[in-house]
Amino acid sequence: MTASGYLAAVGNGLKTFVGDVADGLFEITHNGLALVGVVVVLAAALLLTRPDLREQGEERLAAWLSSRQAAVQGIVPEPDAAWRATAADPGELPREQAKVTQWIARKYRVAPEPVAALVAEAYEVGAASRIDPKLVLAVMAIESSFNPFAQSSVGAQGLMQVMTRVHSDKYEHFGGQYAAFDPKSNLRVGVKVLQEYIARAGSVEAGLRRYVGAANLPSDGGYVDKVLAEHARLTQVANSGNAAPADDSATALRANPAPAGDGDGSGSAPPVNVATLY
Repeated sequence: MTASGYLAAVGNGLKTFVGDVADGLFEITHNGLALVGVVVVLAAALLLTRPDLREQGEERLAAWLSSRQAAVQGIVPEPDAAWRATAADPGELPREQAKVTQWIARKYRVAPEPVAALVAEAYEVGAASRIDPKLVLAVMAIESSFNPFAQSSVGAQGLMQVMTRVHSDKYEHFGGQYAAFDPKSNLRVGVKVLQEYIARAGSVEAGLRRYVGAANLPSDGGYVDKVLAEHARLTQVANSGNAAPADDSATALRANPAPAGDGDGSGSAPPVNVATLY
């Protein structure tokens, strides 16, 4: 065999080898893709017939995406955090509650969403306790100006400035004393205390004096007048919706005690039908 013939034979052999390898790879790839397609179809059919598996897959994918996002942004995601917030859409409230919510939000410079949740809670708890919810909101306004973390120098805490150490037994129903800083828990405990004091004292005015700790003092520092005046304003807002805040600066008596006999600058409280308050 000549050299040229030898080279031609080697070239043909290499060409045949490469062709065979290419054909083999094509067959393998073709069959592999077909197998992948079959697996995908079977998986899709399984997911359609097993919604629980689909939900698990979606949850794992969402968790993986969240972890990747946390790694990139440096923020640990907590998708359920919004459920802990004390907030509601004011637009979903009944008309009277929505008017009260917007008025309180403007006067006390607080967001309407948490106020909406508190107003709705006050109306629900007030109805169950036979106490006018606007009286509950008035106490809340004068006590803390709607600050759920307020604390006085004598230890009254939360929205309604309940004396936590005195009423610790009531907070046991809500998981312990730290519930004093949960707005709704504090509201419920405060309403219970107010209900007991009104029943024990025999009138709303006397009950309010007990609530502020002035039952045996010569003066309550104008507390009862302030609460009843705020109650009257809230009642006007609820009934007409045309009232404007009488005083843009909120006064929290318990968190910032006023001297005995100090008024709120708005004169005496308008007449209030006490029988309608509880």
